[in-house]
Amino acid sequence: MIAEPTELPGLAAADSLSLLRQHAPLVHCMTNDVVQAFTANTLLAVGAAPAMVIETREALQFSAMADALLVNIGTLTEPRAEAMLAAIASANDAGTPWVLDPVAVGALAFRTEFAMGVLALKPAAIRANASEILALAGQPALGRGVDSADDSRHALPFARRLAADYGTLVAVTGRVDFITDGDRAWSVTDGDAMMTRVTGTGCALSAVVAACCALPGDRLQHAAAACRFMARAGRLTARETAGPGSFAVGFLDRLYALRGEYLQ
Repeated sequence: MIAEPTELPGLAAADSLSLLRQHAPLVHCMTNDVVQAFTANTLLAVGAAPAMVIETREALQFSAMADALLVNIGTLTEPRAEAMLAAIASANDAGTPWVLDPVAVGALAFRTEFAMGVLALKPAAIRANASEILALAGQPALGRGVDSADDSRHALPFARRLAADYGTLVAVTGRVDFITDGDRAWSVTDGDAMMTRVTGTGCALSAVVAACCALPGDRLQHAAAACRFMARAGRLTARETAGPGSFAVGFLDRLYALRGEYLQ
């Protein structure tokens, strides 16, 4: 019998945050054009190091040097797909964990074919909204591009199946985040709706998940902690800001100032 998800303990999240800042992993971000700056600033604020390397020959070289690789298909093109495949192959050869963010999968054919193809290349984790997880699992979804009209609880059984089938972790995010390895599962009930009014918070979360996948210890705990870092910073920031413009700036400040005691 599969146990119900339980809330990630604050102490576990605090331990992961401490490890993240101790190791400061270098994350090779092959992410979409819309969110590159915000993603880089988020990684810096939380204590990791970003690098945006896209050219195929450089991506092939750099992914073996980095501590983790993020593959985000938000603005996928044929040349970028080629570069991503090269980076994934190099990362796998080097034992570098990589994370798939299948932005808007299911909505468009090219990105859907690409995302389904790279699943077999064994990502360390998948971070997606409920509609994207349902699409990866071959289920009908109600997403509209990057927006999700599906509930993360509804997507959880399919997230578990994907995790078990591909030997990976799956973080399905929404009003409640669920993070599973197919057997165990953590939940994160935090965050604020204002996070959906700022472009790039989900993509930046995927980068933080990638950073946490590079840490020693329990990878499932660390991936769930990444969701907790972002959600808690979002909730605290929303209390203090009037709208999405000030929220985006305040969020980075809050993430930078985040301490273990704030997670408990």
